[in-house]
Amino acid sequence: MLPKINSVDFAVPLFYDGFMLKGPLCTVRHLLNTDLNTFIALVNDLPSRGDWFSAHFKSPETMRREFMQNGFVTDDSELFVIEDGGHRIVGVITHFKTRTPTSRELGYRLFDPELAGQGYTTAALHMLTDHLFRVHTWHRLEVLAAPRNVASVRVAQKCGFTAEGILREAFFINGRYQDVQMLSLLRPEWQRLRG
Repeated sequence: MLPKINSVDFAVPLFYDGFMLKGPLCTVRHLLNTDLNTFIALVNDLPSRGDWFSAHFKSPETMRREFMQNGFVTDDSELFVIEDGGHRIVGVITHFKTRTPTSRELGYRLFDPELAGQGYTTAALHMLTDHLFRVHTWHRLEVLAAPRNVASVRVAQKCGFTAEGILREAFFINGRYQDVQMLSLLRPEWQRLRG
């Protein structure tokens, strides 16, 4: 049985103005041109990737070109930054096309390990999940995380996602194949949680 989630437990969006979801702890918004240099430096900081993210990165020139073409927003994917109350970019959250037309995969990353456990990623996932179910017709949202990445799995679980199983050696990260845990949230489950 899923735990009941109410607005007191999470940062419920206060408004949506076309590119921004704002809650009491953080803001989830599209990347702006003025953010680009900072964002590229944060995304390409290899030590901050830790054990759970690939060391593969795009060149700053490639990222600038992609941003100028589409702002990191396409039919297949949409990228948002997570911004703290001081307007500092602390993380990134995305949603993108998955195997079926009724599903969407979400991914998130906190840039500074010192900020772990403060609720930024949970608040961002909660806000984006609510937004995607309210605005789109997708029936299923998915999160994939390394099973040993307990913090990432816990973020998804706090937002109502249910563990479904392990995809054996599905990711190649830091020179080795790693298992991946699949978690999902279905629209009826989300409706019950927010009801």
